[in-house]
Amino acid sequence: MATNNFKCRYCPVCNGLGCIGQLPGMGGVYENKNFQLNCSAWKQIRDNNLEILHAIQEIKVTRDLLRCGPVTGAQENIGFGNEKDFYLPYFKASLRAGIGICVGDGCPDEKLIYGLEAAKKCGFTAGQGEAGAAFFLKPYPLEVLEKRIELIKDTASFIGMDIDSYNILTMRKLVNLEKKTAKDLQAFRSLFNQRFVIKGVFTAEDVELIKEIKPDVVFVSNHGGRIETRVGSSAEFLVNYGEELRKHCKEIWVDGGIRTKLDVQTALYFGASRVILARPIISALTKGGDSEVEKVISALVD
Repeated sequence: MATNNFKCRYCPVCNGLGCIGQLPGMGGVYENKNFQLNCSAWKQIRDNNLEILHAIQEIKVTRDLLRCGPVTGAQENIGFGNEKDFYLPYFKASLRAGIGICVGDGCPDEKLIYGLEAAKKCGFTAGQGEAGAAFFLKPYPLEVLEKRIELIKDTASFIGMDIDSYNILTMRKLVNLEKKTAKDLQAFRSLFNQRFVIKGVFTAEDVELIKEIKPDVVFVSNHGGRIETRVGSSAEFLVNYGEELRKHCKEIWVDGGIRTKLDVQTALYFGASRVILARPIISALTKGGDSEVEKVISALVD
């Protein structure tokens, strides 16, 4: 069996200061700048709006409002000895903690296959409603996406496009990913009946795309600070554009630097329907398994 060599530094506070330069790994682009901004912005928003702090604190947080993020690259990014060893423990720990799952896509194709197999073992099927699995595909050419839809259509309740990942540093030169137009996204959407999610919404250009497409779910994200788009945080983008986005979708999901219950409440206050977590769950899982993941989630909910 291959030996795990986990890359997380297990910092007392996961804020992007301990893994600068670790990419591939747990770090991000711009010397972790956006990763750090993601983590600090939630508190900064509260500090700048103290008059709404009481209203934020009154928001009830339940486990069904949380999901683990769509993560692949367990070997190069996390440090698992075998890629396949990550997916089932990650999903099981999340489900045992009472939260939903997101399944990612990657290169080589086995990453999607491993995630799909793990989701099936956890009992997921299409049509399970809000508690169903959410799958996120990379922006491949349409003929590739058609094959991927065939693979996941009986398991996924949500199907999304990771629109920003054409620009992800760790996948450059490995595969042919495209910057998708509104027409491209409509063609993708026509391939399935599940609820449609557009993930990686983080620029003013993306907002215009959302107005045209009107997906079921808008997922505000800068890929955990791992995408070279613009400097900024998911939090400030949600605050600035959440109200406008809500006019053109049914739900808003958000990830990026959410570490405390107050962070979750802040996201919900500014229009998020669900909050997605990745690094805190991965760190807990690799440090202590299911029990550590449960501690992380318990600290975020009522």
